[in-house]
Amino acid sequence: MSASGPSGPGAFAPPVLKTMENFDRRYANRVMILLMGIVMAVLYIEGMLTPSLPTIQSDFHVDAAQVSLIISAYAVSGVALSPIIGKLGDIYGKRRVLSATMLAYAVAVSVTGFSPNFTFMVAARTIQGVGLTILPLGMSLMREEFPRELVPRAQGLLSAMFGVGFAVSLPLGSFVSQNYGWRFTYHSAIPFVLLLTVLVVALVRESEYRRPSTRVDYGGAALLGASLASLVTALAQGQIWGWTSVLTLGFAAVGLILLVPFLLFEFWWKRLGREPIIDRKLLGERNVAVTNAVLTVAGLGMYLALFVLIYQFEYPRASGGYNAAFPSINILNAGLDIIPLAVGMIVVAALASLVVSRTGVKPLALGGSVLTALGFYLVSQATSLSGALLDELVVGAGIALLNASVINLLVLTVDPKDMGQATAMNNVFRNLGGSVGAPIAGSLLASYTIQSGILAGSGLPSHYAFQLAFWIAAIVTLVGGLAVLLAQEVLGPARHAKFAHLPILGRGSRGGSSIGTPVPRPQVESVRSTESALPTGR
Repeated sequence: MSASGPSGPGAFAPPVLKTMENFDRRYANRVMILLMGIVMAVLYIEGMLTPSLPTIQSDFHVDAAQVSLIISAYAVSGVALSPIIGKLGDIYGKRRVLSATMLAYAVAVSVTGFSPNFTFMVAARTIQGVGLTILPLGMSLMREEFPRELVPRAQGLLSAMFGVGFAVSLPLGSFVSQNYGWRFTYHSAIPFVLLLTVLVVALVRESEYRRPSTRVDYGGAALLGASLASLVTALAQGQIWGWTSVLTLGFAAVGLILLVPFLLFEFWWKRLGREPIIDRKLLGERNVAVTNAVLTVAGLGMYLALFVLIYQFEYPRASGGYNAAFPSINILNAGLDIIPLAVGMIVVAALASLVVSRTGVKPLALGGSVLTALGFYLVSQATSLSGALLDELVVGAGIALLNASVINLLVLTVDPKDMGQATAMNNVFRNLGGSVGAPIAGSLLASYTIQSGILAGSGLPSHYAFQLAFWIAAIVTLVGGLAVLLAQEVLGPARHAKFAHLPILGRGSRGGSSIGTPVPRPQVESVRSTESALPTGR
């Protein structure tokens, strides 16, 4: 027990933050590899689903705006569940909650592949949305196991894995979908998801940062979840119901109105001396707020552009697409056409992980937003498939640069005991933007259709519809990226000099603070006490 920790019978010393001297390299790397596997599994499923949307649309006889529900329903439930799952992870332990979440995701994946109709599939995808809560929990575990000096590099490598996941999952998932149907892709994923669930249970240790004596704020969780779900539903269904329809306005109104009893309930709950589901002080911290704002807007732009890009690869050239064989749809080709995006993400994310400590977060994040916006504009002006593929490379590089850098503002600012809540709420904001992006894309493609020529009246989107979508994505990404200027830097030359010699994941040189020396804490790092966090045995 630390001499400075609490004293008396039944008292516990707070967990010791990991340093270069006391962290378990082998275990930390094992957690990282396991998270990489989870990313691959999730992206395999999502990677085949996106290029399969036109086929699913045809199978279930729905339009482009309706089929976007398959993406939006997943986001709606993920957004609603994220703050609840994140808080439960902080209270009961991230391993326990992650294991339960992985099992629920595996069951949902199994059910989705057997969808007999569109309504059933949307419902199954809603359950599957629990998968969006997995990575925030995993990121929290990773932050606890790596010393602060190595977190930027670990985060960068994890961001690179998203590129690897796209590069592998898109062509592989598309190949399976093209030759065996999109349903079989779900079936083939079941063994891997179950295996990963078993590995989480067997190999991951319980978090040292948990507070089992804290009473869960179920009332606040229910009100917040219902509010978020109503708002996202209104945004997702606006094109189908009509933006001024009673249903759209009703769901939006319910979502906003529920925020009032939520805030009142949270105030009352805190007056009772209990911990609310959302720590408003935590969300109000400058770097946390900036990270949430940047990734919300970036998520909107990326989902909007990716949704439109898939359709552009599968629609005919007469409507601004690149499919010369239309109306024949080749899912595999569409999947292969996304590979340049993945390649850009892989290369740049890996490089960003090595230089972010030296340059700081803000220069890379600003560069990433500008590069992404430029890529979107170039794609909008492309006149050939080869040109679009090259422009995709720019988009992937920009996305990787933005994501791999800006997340460090959050994970290097928040106290580890609050990391579950902080990463979960970041996930909420990121996916809230994404859930808006997909219906906007569907709305644009459904609203701006071909009005002349042999395809007039076909309902196919016009070339202007694709261009407008990419222009909107470019503008919102650029504007969102500028918000990083309001952040307080957590990395950069002054801090890099102390840790420049360290390897990527702590192998080899073991410089840094000793166990008895305080870990270097930059001015913006949270100073919340960890004395309330109960350490648990490994």
